[in-house]
Amino acid sequence: MSVIEIKDLTKSYGKARGISNVNLSIEQGEIFGFIGPNGAGKSTTIRTLLGLIHPTSGSATIFGKSCIEHPEVRKELGYLPSEVFYYDNMRVIDLLKYSASFYKKDCTKRINDLAEVMNLDLKKKINDLSFGNKKKVGIVQGLLHEPKLIILDEPTSGLDPLMQQRFFELLGEENKKGATIFFSSHILSEVQKMCSRVALIKEGKIIKLEKMSTLQENSYKKISIEAKVPISKDTFNIRGISGFKSKGNTVNFMFKGDINSITKKIAELELRNISIDEPNLEEIFMHYYVKEE
Repeated sequence: MSVIEIKDLTKSYGKARGISNVNLSIEQGEIFGFIGPNGAGKSTTIRTLLGLIHPTSGSATIFGKSCIEHPEVRKELGYLPSEVFYYDNMRVIDLLKYSASFYKKDCTKRINDLAEVMNLDLKKKINDLSFGNKKKVGIVQGLLHEPKLIILDEPTSGLDPLMQQRFFELLGEENKKGATIFFSSHILSEVQKMCSRVALIKEGKIIKLEKMSTLQENSYKKISIEAKVPISKDTFNIRGISGFKSKGNTVNFMFKGDINSITKKIAELELRNISIDEPNLEEIFMHYYVKEE
């Protein structure tokens, strides 16, 4: 049984875009990346999955149960929203103890351990915290009950690089203990660092679902050519080219396919310079998002 199962999930807001026919299946122990630019539908998908908003159609389950029909299933998960809002006059420790009370277990040691890792002052009032420190409170709150499923929506915004690294190490430890992690972000380096599989969402629809290793495999090449004369796009009238850009005598593009076919075309040109590199995840990602000019 999948930890998360989303089938044809749709949420409409009248004329405004929501999500349309989203399908995802996430297995026990995965660190799954959910990536897309702001406004692509990441948060809507998560909130609908959690039953915080009702779907227009389709279904979503956690541990085989709908959060709408079985809200008690939420006790098994930790959720960090993209924006956190708290009672300003509460002390951090009081807020966390209040959160822990819903799980009917003593989380005191766990709270102290997490606060130490994240360098969080438990005695301060929420109102006195910076945005980054409020995000730390959200991280501790989401993990204090040692959930089996951790759902993170843009979790690192506001954290400095040192805290981001500590946070990733903390997630790695939770995953080793058996936690499944659903990691939503628009920061591709984070997803590349953490996740084994990734889904790309664009305008409310899943456009790619792939293993991270497959996305980065050698079938993709980033090619840059400088010739002695200007090069038109018609020069490379073969399949597998995308993101073609030209400026003067220089062209850049992505290529996926038989490398021999593209090298034969390049060999017909009088060159000044050429580079063929492996693209990073961001460049692969933009391949799916940016329409060719």
